[in-house]
Amino acid sequence: MPSGSRPVDLRSDTVTRPTQQMREAMFAAEVGDDVYGDDPEANALEAEVADLLGFEAGLFVASGSLGNQLGMRLLVAPGQELVCDSLAHVARAELGAAAVFSGITFRTWRADGGRLDADAVADLITPDAGPYLVSTAAIALENTHNFGGGTVQPADQVQAVVELAKANSLGLHLDGARLWNAHVASGTPLHELTAGFDTVSVCLSKGLGAPIGSVLVASGELIAQARVWRKRYGAGMRQVGLIAAAGRFAVANNIPRLAEDHTRAQRLATALGGENAVSPTNIVVLHAPGAAEVAAQARAQGVLVSALGPAFLRLVTHLDIGDDDVDRAIEVLRPLLSHS
Repeated sequence: MPSGSRPVDLRSDTVTRPTQQMREAMFAAEVGDDVYGDDPEANALEAEVADLLGFEAGLFVASGSLGNQLGMRLLVAPGQELVCDSLAHVARAELGAAAVFSGITFRTWRADGGRLDADAVADLITPDAGPYLVSTAAIALENTHNFGGGTVQPADQVQAVVELAKANSLGLHLDGARLWNAHVASGTPLHELTAGFDTVSVCLSKGLGAPIGSVLVASGELIAQARVWRKRYGAGMRQVGLIAAAGRFAVANNIPRLAEDHTRAQRLATALGGENAVSPTNIVVLHAPGAAEVAAQARAQGVLVSALGPAFLRLVTHLDIGDDDVDRAIEVLRPLLSHS
């Protein structure tokens, strides 16, 4: 990396740093012991996000993975099965936590580009499989889809899965880590994107730019159970208002500006993937043989990207990436990709 220069960090939208205004909100936070339910900022954040998403209650947790794990644990008993797509974050990027902590087994369907196909889900589920086979207890969807390249799930397919789950008495969890991006890209109200789900996890520390945290939303009864499981997992937090205040600031101020990230991601996609390349939201996936070497050479020139497979590069725009950063990334990556 060139000496003294700030890298163009496109590895993830988790790398953002709090703005001065967010830091001021954190400094001014009123705090209390959240394990006792006494932290005013955490309580307010939970209520505000639950209301935005159309749910009774919320629970502030340290990470999106924890939000997903709690959401699935509420819907699937040990030894039962959850179905999701083969590239879902809950299956690929949470280190087998559902099996380790909750005894949950998985089966998956193929989803090209992460795009949901309700028929594939219907073909896979096996509710009430009897005493000798594993019964499906819940379905998990992801919107937007990370490894699919920021795909916004088609509303008709989501609705079909909602109806499928209801008809078969199955739980339905939404990994909405980047649901805010789906909302901005589609123009669909947040509460419509979550309608019919039993549990939803949304991240504050990705596109919204908070340093830490996610919120799990569900019914009041389920969130009461989730609060117990959070403590059981060793994840109860005390004077957490310092970071909850950052989350409140992020939700209040940083949702509309996600459109800027989407515009910049499309610039990257067009410049690096061809004029027909599409980036639905803030994630660009590129086919790049020798991806690890491309990423290493880009890093040496001050551009950080993620190699997530032998020929899979991912670039993610966020609030710390401006137009000049996009220009620099294109300048560095275009010749590297042409020789990969």
